[in-house]
Amino acid sequence: MKKILTSLLLSVSMISCFAADEPKETTKVCVDVVKDGKPVLDKKTGKPQQQCKTMKVHKKLDGTAVPEKK
Repeated sequence: MKKILTSLLLSVSMISCFAADEPKETTKVCVDVVKDGKPVLDKKTGKPQQQCKTMKVHKKLDGTAVPEKK
């Protein structure tokens, strides 16, 4: 029973060690707020209001070209 428990504990610790390799890459994307086709201006600064979100950056995978059918 001890051997099973130690092997289970060891496997869980190894999985958790490899799961937290590196943080995901993110970028901040801001878009101007538009109402009725015109940008909404901030009352204090007079600049257009922006709505910002953080998005994950995905890697592009290189693939092989599809062969043409003859």
